[in-house]
This record gives sequence, structure tokens and C-alpha cells, in this order.
Amino acid sequence: MHELVKEFTERQEEMVSFLAHLVELESPSVDKAAVDRLGDFLACRLERAGFHVRVVGQKEHGNHIVATWQQEEPSLLMLCHMDTVWPVGEVKRRPFRVEGNRAYGPGVFDMKGGIVQAIFALEAARRRGLCSSTVKILFNSDEEIGSPSSRSLIEDLARSAKAVLVLEPSVPPQGALKTFRKGVGMFRIKVVGRAAHAGADPDKGVNAIEELARQIIKLHRLTDPETGTTVNVGVVRGGSRSNVVPAEAWAEVDLRVSSKAEAERVIPLIKGLLPELPGATVEVEGGLNRPPMERTESIVALFRHAQRVARELGFELEEAGSGGASDGNFTAALGVPTLDGLGAVGAGGHAVDEYLLLNFMPERTALLTRLLETL
Repeated sequence: MHELVKEFTERQEEMVSFLAHLVELESPSVDKAAVDRLGDFLACRLERAGFHVRVVGQKEHGNHIVATWQQEEPSLLMLCHMDTVWPVGEVKRRPFRVEGNRAYGPGVFDMKGGIVQAIFALEAARRRGLCSSTVKILFNSDEEIGSPSSRSLIEDLARSAKAVLVLEPSVPPQGALKTFRKGVGMFRIKVVGRAAHAGADPDKGVNAIEELARQIIKLHRLTDPETGTTVNVGVVRGGSRSNVVPAEAWAEVDLRVSSKAEAERVIPLIKGLLPELPGATVEVEGGLNRPPMERTESIVALFRHAQRVARELGFELEEAGSGGASDGNFTAALGVPTLDGLGAVGAGGHAVDEYLLLNFMPERTALLTRLLETL
């Protein structure tokens, strides 16, 4: 067993204890006070380890934490998000627990397990003194809701980075790293018709729900399995009473695309929707929230490097992709080599049965340590 894997195996109980504490520090995206409690805890830990910590204050969202080791550029940038999809109180319903090789709890897989691995790897790399690069790590507070307050910070940090390491969960079941991700578009469709009595004067009305239904059919026809493009109308609202021809209706639409070219093709089709019923109007708001993370030569080269490091540590790595997006999409779109999925190995992100496989924690933490030392 490699010395680093052995070290983290011997410290696994300490890592699990730290993970339990992170899970208990609940941090839903929409609860600033809760996210800030976790941020303060992480900032104190990194300050004690000798990192320079900067708190980037936010009014509506949780504060973002940037920790730096050394000051020269370019840097290695690590990305972690502190927020989860779970509300405060969820941990009382589903407390952190360990059953055999699995750890369960809200956010344990996405992505507090990745935070544990990042912290332990950073501390080990600093102690070992083999890293010659500047290392920066960002803990942002709003990734799960699209990173509205942290995107510009992520992009600013990435522009001076030679590589970006993203501590999002790996791809189940064997923990493949992510070399590509789909881009995400978010749209809101509003249809306006004309109200009328559904029994006495139906012909005088313009049914906004009918118009929206026609638009939904057109939207779903844009899904193309060959290109990987998917369009999903996930939320629909409209009308007031069953005996009134509805005057208004709304829909929220999710778009996933694998390439910039496909985004440029599909988005104008969505934004250019035209009404079919006389007297109806259709308004479309929104656009691309996260650009695609395409599998470029530089990303593949970064993965191949990680693969070689993993073999030196005694295990194999595979690559895969995801229909979901992360903050790595932003950095990859800038042309910065980005490797995603370096966090927890497990399954069930955003589900009540999410879990982390404990036996992978030592080797994945060792991998991250050696990446910091060899990039």
C-alpha cells in the first residue's frame, strides 16, 4: 500500500468524524445564516492549517470562502460548494450514520464528502512540502441554485489558474471522474390569453392553458437523443377556476446540451416560440445558466495525468460524463483545463438514500494530495 493511502486509511476514523460534523452543520442554499456557520467553521480550520483565508461577503446568499497557500500565479484552483438541497431540520429526520462501508446523511455525497477529502489533502500537501504551486480553494454557497452570486468570483479565480480541480461527487458506481458535462439552460414561458365564461361565452375567450400545451409539445420535440439535447417542461401553472377560460399560464423549462454549438442552435428556437391560437401571446425569459463542459484535449490530458497518479497509488481511474452541471462548467468554458468528480464515491445525490463509500476516501484523498504535488 502506498504511504499516502496508508496514512489516510489510518486516519479514516478522524475523516469520518469530520464528515459527521459537516453533515450536522446543515447548509441549504437559501439559508444564509446556516451556510455561514459552515463557512466560518471551514475558515477557522484552514487558518489553523496556515492558509490565508478571505471571506467574500454576500447580502442575500451565504458568504464565499477563498483560502490560499502561497501567493504566486498561476495557481491550482480547487472548487467546493458548501450548500446542499436539504432544509435545516433534515438531519434530525435522517441523522448521519455509518452502516458497514456506507455513510448516510443529508449532503454526505453531494458534496460534504468532497469537502472532507479536500481539507485533508490540503493539510497533507502543505505538511509534506512537495507542492511548488500556489493553491487556492473556493468554498461557495450557492452552487445548487446556479451560483448566481459566485459565478464572477469563480471565473476571476480561474483566469489565473493553470488547472481546476472540482470536488463534486464522482460518477457511480465505481467513482469515474468527469471529463465532460452538459450545459444547462433555464427558461420561463408565459402565455397570455383572454378570460371568458367557460359555459356562456367560451368563444369569446382565448385559452392560455391550451396555448401553453401546444408550446409544450413543440418544446419537447426539440429533445434529440443523438446530440444529447434534452428539453423538459417541469413546472406548469395556470388558470383560476374550472368555469373560466384561463387568461394566463406559465411553464418552467430545463434545457441540457452537450456542446456550445448545440446551445447556439436550440436556444433561438426556444426564445423564438410563436403563438398558435389567435389572440394569444407567448413570452420567453431565460437562457444558458451554465455553458457545456466539453471534453477538450487539455481536459483529457489532465485526466490522463490523474490516471497515472492513481496507478502509482495502486488503483485505476475511469472517466465519464454527466447530464448535470457544476461550477466546473464555468471554468472549462474559459479554456482552463478542468477535472471534475474528484469528490466522494457513492450514489444518490439529492435523494433521501444518498450515501458515501468509506473505503474510497483514503485513496481519493491521496489522489488529490498527489495532484496538488505534481501539477
